[in-house]
Amino acid sequence: MGSMVIETAAGRCQKFLALCKLRVVSLIVFTAVIGMFLAVPGWPNWSALWAGTLGIALVAGAAAAFNCLVEQKIDAVMARTRARPLPRGELTSAETLAFSGVTGGIGLALLHVFVNPLTMWLTLATFVGYAVIYTVLLKPATPQNIVIGGASGAMPPVLGWVAATGEIHHDALLLFLVIFAWTPPHFWALALYRRDEYARAGLPMLPVTHGEAYTRLHLLLYTLLLFAVTMLPVGTGMGGWIYLVGAVLLGGRFIQYSWRLYRQYSDALAKETFRYSIWYLSLLFAVMLVDHYVVIPI
Repeated sequence: MGSMVIETAAGRCQKFLALCKLRVVSLIVFTAVIGMFLAVPGWPNWSALWAGTLGIALVAGAAAAFNCLVEQKIDAVMARTRARPLPRGELTSAETLAFSGVTGGIGLALLHVFVNPLTMWLTLATFVGYAVIYTVLLKPATPQNIVIGGASGAMPPVLGWVAATGEIHHDALLLFLVIFAWTPPHFWALALYRRDEYARAGLPMLPVTHGEAYTRLHLLLYTLLLFAVTMLPVGTGMGGWIYLVGAVLLGGRFIQYSWRLYRQYSDALAKETFRYSIWYLSLLFAVMLVDHYVVIPI
């Protein structure tokens, strides 16, 4: 009997964790932690590191859960999301709302008590930006939803920076710009090969409203913009030779993918581009971290 109770509790925990979109949250937390390290010459304050990381992770998970709550009917008609707990009836809306509120509240409390109030308020604003402004207002209303709503997704390194220093620095805003420019080509690659599902769900994604060719062109243009933005940290001195080489190589590969999509589209190539875009951002921030501690000035 005891083992059955434990198994049931473990199963329930897995369902609540599934609401948090752990793969997405892991990238959010990773870029936030990199922001903490880039903000200081040595090691970030231990309190800011552990409480900032945990607090940002909890609030990000709460935002993801709220997104699942709002989009449960949409998730039910899309192949990549229909297995989530809400469409399957494994959790109720009330349970999901309570989980999001408690998890987010604990995260915000950690940030306020152990980090600093500015980080807490910015993290709360990020939650509202993603869970309410993007999910509720922009996503069903405009094909530019991911461009405008990408601002909330670009906040994690700024949150990390502020957690470590207590202030917003222009270099933190450059990190914001990198993710802001990365988001459209990353997401449009997904939207291209999922365009029929988005159409069935009634969501005005760019491939649905403006067509595949228009989206491929804008994906390429935003990738070129992203490449230019990633050169800015070199100009401010935040990035040295290691970062410059890494950014050029990673960005050149991303442009190659985007150019191939523009000239000879296939769903398989769009999937490959989407997967590469995730590796691109992870590796770019990892290179930033290495460059920060292995100083080879330009």
